[in-house]
Amino acid sequence: MKFTTTPTLLGALVPLTAAFPSWVFEEAANDPQIAARADEILKRQEGAGAATALFEPVPIFDAEKQFVDVSEGSGHEYQAPGPDDIRGPCPGLNAFANHGFLPRNGYATITQYIEATTQVVGMGPNLALFLSTLGAAVDGSGTAWSMGGTPPASVGSGNGLSGSHNKYESDASPTRPDLYQDGNNYKTQADQFQELIDASPGGFVTMESLTSFRAQRFNTQKETNPYFFNGPFTGVLVQPAAYTFIYRFMANHSEEAPAGELSYDVIKSWFAIDGESGSYTANQGQERIPENWYKRAIAYPYETPYFLADVVNAAGLHPEFLDVGGNLGTTDSFTGVDINDLTGGIFNAGDLLQGNNLGCFAFQLSAQAKPDLLLGLLNPVTDLVGDLVSQLSCPKLRQADEDLLKQFPGYRQ
Repeated sequence: MKFTTTPTLLGALVPLTAAFPSWVFEEAANDPQIAARADEILKRQEGAGAATALFEPVPIFDAEKQFVDVSEGSGHEYQAPGPDDIRGPCPGLNAFANHGFLPRNGYATITQYIEATTQVVGMGPNLALFLSTLGAAVDGSGTAWSMGGTPPASVGSGNGLSGSHNKYESDASPTRPDLYQDGNNYKTQADQFQELIDASPGGFVTMESLTSFRAQRFNTQKETNPYFFNGPFTGVLVQPAAYTFIYRFMANHSEEAPAGELSYDVIKSWFAIDGESGSYTANQGQERIPENWYKRAIAYPYETPYFLADVVNAAGLHPEFLDVGGNLGTTDSFTGVDINDLTGGIFNAGDLLQGNNLGCFAFQLSAQAKPDLLLGLLNPVTDLVGDLVSQLSCPKLRQADEDLLKQFPGYRQ
């Protein structure tokens, strides 16, 4: 499977193409060898077929700067969570806590989440700020939040990431079940991990195989989950993050593979999976950063334009990812919502892949259509969304018609 490079998609990637030369070149200005190869960025983006080649800048690898030391005595050695420690649906956050990059009790502040995600795996600071602030606003106290369920009152407040269904956490997760189908949304399912591996033959998980697996999960949930719901923010933007983050943040980098490779052994460590294909076992909450693991090059953190380009690329291959709507209480009854009606004519489905429209639509919906929250409680999020909307030159969405979503039981609950 090849990722599309159609003119429409390449047009949507213009902001990303323009962004890389300015800041990657600045980082590499003092390195003649890297500077001499700088034009590879544009060459890759113009001619490559695979997503990895399309979006990764010049092949930089610095072993000293990219090594993440989790060996004994490093201060970040693995420690299994205790009976009172909180773990949840995000394998990366669980692993950060198990290695002490986040508080081991599983409850952290916005600043702590930003520091862990940027320093350990190379998330861009703007994307980290948005996701961390959103978590605190919808899942926690406004300044801190739990990576799992509701924390003890002595630790903090809020329902946590596990309690954020359709606000932050979404259906069709790669390795977690759907909440209203299985009764939980945080336990790793060994059978789903097996399906992920089966979709990724050859010993490695790739962006292509993850996108194909996402389409498989998406369509399976439509067919089997009467409460399946694909929300305008959680489905369109958060769901793809659950897949793209696997490769972008968990791949191991080396001199031979500076863009990263995600072997079965590496992904098994990140997801706390034991055994071999055909007999996998999931160890709940025991995710670990692999030994001898090197993060992505610090010269190109995975920032917001980069993430949006991945989202657009996947949607170009599978337009169903953009279908906002859900099942109506029975299996295989998916009904879509007209984007034009939902947004009062500001956006329409035919234009979502053009320019920055997809990012403009989904980011603005993160501060809208929340059935159990007053928007007045979301000032930090609305401020951040306002900044993003300004940066992306977005048409401003004043209000979403939540009534259109209330027909779906997976949304109402």
